[in-house]
Amino acid sequence: MNLNLLVSQLLLGCFSIVLAELIRDFYHLAGHYWQPIQAFHTLHHKAYRRDLTMVSLEAYCKAQLYNDVPEAIAMAIITGAIAASAQSYGLAIGCLYSLGFLVSALARSQGFLLQTDLTHKPGDLVEIPDQWTVNRTYHWRHHFDQGNAYYSGHFTIFDKLLGTSLSLKGKGVAVTGASGSMGRALIQQLYQQGAKVIALTTSDGLEFDTPIEVIKWQPGQENELGDRLKTVDILIVNHGINVHGDRTAEAIQKSFEINTFSAWALAELFLNTVQKSEHKAIKELWINTSEAEVSPALSPLYELSKRTLGNLITLRRLDAPCIIRKLILGPFKSNLNPVGVMNPTWVAWAIVALAKRDFRNIIVTINPVTYVAFPIKELFQSVYFRLFSKG
Repeated sequence: MNLNLLVSQLLLGCFSIVLAELIRDFYHLAGHYWQPIQAFHTLHHKAYRRDLTMVSLEAYCKAQLYNDVPEAIAMAIITGAIAASAQSYGLAIGCLYSLGFLVSALARSQGFLLQTDLTHKPGDLVEIPDQWTVNRTYHWRHHFDQGNAYYSGHFTIFDKLLGTSLSLKGKGVAVTGASGSMGRALIQQLYQQGAKVIALTTSDGLEFDTPIEVIKWQPGQENELGDRLKTVDILIVNHGINVHGDRTAEAIQKSFEINTFSAWALAELFLNTVQKSEHKAIKELWINTSEAEVSPALSPLYELSKRTLGNLITLRRLDAPCIIRKLILGPFKSNLNPVGVMNPTWVAWAIVALAKRDFRNIIVTINPVTYVAFPIKELFQSVYFRLFSKG
């Protein structure tokens, strides 16, 4: 076998493994919606307590026999059929991979090899949900956050495609800057997703057409929100000011006080509410740092204050107890930016759509450079912070 053929077969083998995982994920999805196997998949959910301990060994073995074994059989049959029809040794790797799942599922159904079921390992959650592969915390969300989401078995591709990497249904979501164009647009999108939205505003008389809880607060008084944030699942820090061309001492003070230090204080206040094991899975912090992190905003103090916030959040991400998402938004039309060209409703829709696909850096802009510049900046800055700072 020449080198080119060997490489091509190895690539086909990798593809076949991913394909096997996608088949497993599709079978999992069918277990929630297709009646002939729905009852068997329900056995899987009933086999675990909230800390992922087994309800009983009998219930666990039964779930393995009637859910995991048929799932592995489906994987093996489909990948085997594809390999046979293509007459490819490389594609046969996916079938062998699936047979490995079948053997281990059969063993677990008889009470053996229990330690191989890593995503259901009991005990406290110690990691935040992984972005690319399914760890215990990610899979915990499928069992106890929202059953009709987080379907992926190993690679998170399936959920990213379906938009089921994050469920907002029933989540308590607090949004600062609620009276602004983006705040209102986000609140509307979150409400449509079934979230229980809390509007945090500095304005008087803020009202919505939908039943939204409104809480008034002032920058510098973040600690007064501490008790309320304990019951919040997702905090979206969205408030800010733009002094445009003003460079007076007062403008400098105000820009950093609101755009940087108020946002940072709220972020830390919220992160300190991550106390329980399950909070690592459920709680999230979203920070609107804006495109000003990497691009001119024609407002020097806005850029400086937002870039400082962005840098602090990049540093904080290294030891964060829950997921932190950055919102890197281009020029949308608002009171802060009346010449903005993007519709805030569309931008809010895009933010939610990307969050549901587990984007940790949510970029929504008309500037193509940002889509390249920001990930590079974030990567190198994160590596630099990790190498030259301690947690």
